[in-house]
Amino acid sequence: MNSSRYFALIPAAGIGARLGADIPKQYMPLAGQPMLTHVLTTFAAASVISHVFVVVSPDDGYIGELMAAAPHLQGRVSLLFDGGASRQESVLNGLQAIRPLVGDDDWMLVHDAARPGLTGGLIEHLIETLQDDPVGGLLALPVVDTLKRGDQRARVAQTVPRTALWAAQTPQMFRYSLLLQAMSQANAVTDEAGAVELLGLQPRLVEGSPRNFKVTLPHDVALAEMFLKEEF
Repeated sequence: MNSSRYFALIPAAGIGARLGADIPKQYMPLAGQPMLTHVLTTFAAASVISHVFVVVSPDDGYIGELMAAAPHLQGRVSLLFDGGASRQESVLNGLQAIRPLVGDDDWMLVHDAARPGLTGGLIEHLIETLQDDPVGGLLALPVVDTLKRGDQRARVAQTVPRTALWAAQTPQMFRYSLLLQAMSQANAVTDEAGAVELLGLQPRLVEGSPRNFKVTLPHDVALAEMFLKEEF
């Protein structure tokens, strides 16, 4: 029987510069709540998740108000004021901070604070698919668009075959000890799967959902609100 537990780790120390907002992206209002609240609520409501950890910057001035306005998160979410200058640093700092609380074989689900469209069903699907996997894996979507590689003049230099290409999403799910090793040894990776790949391992791709996209640019906000306001 698989006795491992499942923990969520949310790096939320970024400033979201590309969105051009006055406040960090994760605190922008979205469908009546800060974006981060949607993410934390989804994980907190998932009974399979033992606990949720959110990593914020040491001088974060917004998370206290968010938590005070969300009593349903009390007891389910812990704050880690260990955020770093990059996602990799924040995740690594968070993993080190929770070392006394988790076991080596427990699973960590690392999720972007800017993916508010995650659902409990997607969390369950990821866990059910990976719970016995020797490596772990991530939600992702097969690429359906034709891909073009551009040159410095914004001219097409090459059409890139899309066969077997996937667009990575989160959560990305790996056992604590493996993820800690991977993130400690990696250099400038953009996601956890990339760090695990550098160990010579092959994370499993688990099909996600278009609604679980990352809010990055201003026009993404309206699309995210559309998904969040729908009935599922």
